[in-house]
Amino acid sequence: MSSHTDDSRADDPGALDDLTRRLTQALQILDLEVDYSLLLGLAEQTSRAAGAAAGPISTFLVGYAAGTISTSGKQEATAAVSHAVEVATQATEKTGAGGVEDGWAHTAQ
Repeated sequence: MSSHTDDSRADDPGALDDLTRRLTQALQILDLEVDYSLLLGLAEQTSRAAGAAAGPISTFLVGYAAGTISTSGKQEATAAVSHAVEVATQATEKTGAGGVEDGWAHTAQ
């Protein structure tokens, strides 16, 4: 088995759409609309702040946090994700010294 990954589809919006459709069907979350730019922006920022592994971990934690909020529709689910991204973004803001600021203290979480 080859450990080489095909990066040719990495920036292909169609590939993201296909993957999202397959995963939302498999996970039975059919009414979810994924805001790629919001999640990818968070992943990029947290990766810069704390290393490459921080991106996927931050997006997982945002999804988990949003999933713990009881929602009754697509708008509430979208708002829950947006709020979780906002909190995560604030918590991983870099200070002028190059470290991660203690931003979570100001989120009232």
